[in-house]
Amino acid sequence: MIIERVSFRKIIDSRGNPAIEVDIDTSDGIGRCAAPAGASTGIYEAQAYPKNGIDEGIEIAQKEVLPRLKGMDVENQEHIDQTLMEIDGTKNFSRIGGNIAVAISLASAKAAANGKDVALYQYLKNVDEFKIPAPMGNVLGGGAHAVGGTDIQEFLVTSFCDNVTDAMLANVSVHNRVKEKLRNRLPNHALGKGDEGAWVAPLSNVEALELVVESAKEISEERSVKIRTGLDMAASEFFINDKYEYKEMSLTREEQINWVADIIEKYNLYSVEDPIDQEDFDGWAELTSKTNALIIGDDLYTTNRNRIEIGIEKKSTNAVLIKPNQIGTLTETKKAIEMAHGAGMVTVISHRSGETTDSTISHLGVAFGCHAIKTGSVGGERIAKLNELVRIEEEIK
Repeated sequence: MIIERVSFRKIIDSRGNPAIEVDIDTSDGIGRCAAPAGASTGIYEAQAYPKNGIDEGIEIAQKEVLPRLKGMDVENQEHIDQTLMEIDGTKNFSRIGGNIAVAISLASAKAAANGKDVALYQYLKNVDEFKIPAPMGNVLGGGAHAVGGTDIQEFLVTSFCDNVTDAMLANVSVHNRVKEKLRNRLPNHALGKGDEGAWVAPLSNVEALELVVESAKEISEERSVKIRTGLDMAASEFFINDKYEYKEMSLTREEQINWVADIIEKYNLYSVEDPIDQEDFDGWAELTSKTNALIIGDDLYTTNRNRIEIGIEKKSTNAVLIKPNQIGTLTETKKAIEMAHGAGMVTVISHRSGETTDSTISHLGVAFGCHAIKTGSVGGERIAKLNELVRIEEEIK
C-alpha cells in the first residue's frame, strides 16, 4: 500500500486554537488523523509545533516530509516513523512539531488498516484478547484547565461495568450529581466548565474532593456499579521554590508526600496522577511505596521510554499515562506501552485538554491493552472517543 498523496490542513481544537489534520492516501485506502494539544504540559514532551507555530510546521512538512513519504509503504510503520525523526533531527520534534509528526504517523497506520478493510485496533493488535479500557472522566477541576477553580487540576471518576455504555453513563451521572450539589451549595454562583467539560467552582481542594467522593458513592449505590474516585494533581504546575503552593497551604516535599498518602487512604482513592514534581523520581517512589492506589506518571514520563526506564529502576510509579503526541510517533508510543507493561505497570491512554473529534486513542487503548482511557465525561470531542469504544465493543463481542 504505497503512499500517493499527503494532505495537511488546519482545523480548530476544542479551545478554538489551530490544530493539524493529516490525510494519507494510498493505492488501497485513506487514513486521517488530527492531533490535540495540552495546556498542562511536561517539560520533556515533544514540542507541539515549531517556535513560529503551526504554519511553519506545515510548510516544513510540505517541503521536506511530503517528498520522502510519497512512495513509502504504509505497512512499514517503523520506517515512516524513523524517517520523521530523521527529517526533524531534534530530540523533541521542535523543527516539524510533534503534533504534525504524530498526525502523519497515525494517519499512515489508519491508511494501512483501511487498505486491509479492518479497524485500526484490529490492525495494530498487540494483545491476546481485546478488552475495553475503563472510562476515566473528569467531573470537577481547575488548575491549568480552568480559571477560578481548585489548585488540583482534575477530580476524576472511573466506572467499572460489564459494558462501556453503562460505564460512561455512570460517569455522566456523577458529573450531573456534582452539578446538582454545586448548585445547592452555591445558589448564587454561575457554574462554569473547564477545558475538558468538568465543573469549575470556588471550593477548596478538600471540599471539592469530598463533593466528588460523595457524588460517586451515591451514583454507585443508585446504579449498582463500581465507581472509584481519582485525582490529576498536576503538581509541577504549583511546585514553586521547592514548595507545593496551594491557595490554602504550603507544603514541603515530605509534607506533600504524606498529605497525598493520607488523602488516598482517607477517601479510598483509586488513582492519583502527577502528585509530585516531574523531576523528583525518588519522591514519587516514596509515595508509591506508601499506597496501593494507582500512582500515574504523566509529566514525569511524557510517554518517553528513557524517562519510563528511570521510573522502572527507581520504582517511582505503578502506572503510566500515555499521550501519543507527547512522543510524536506511533512506534514510540507502542514501545513506551510495551516497556511499561513489561515492568508490570498499568497504562492509561489519554486525551488532551485541547482536543479534536479524532477517536484514534480509543483504538490504541484497545489494541495495546491499556487499563483505562482518560477522555472526559461530556463534550463532543470527549464523547467521540467514548462512542467509538461502544462501536468497538460491539465488534469484539
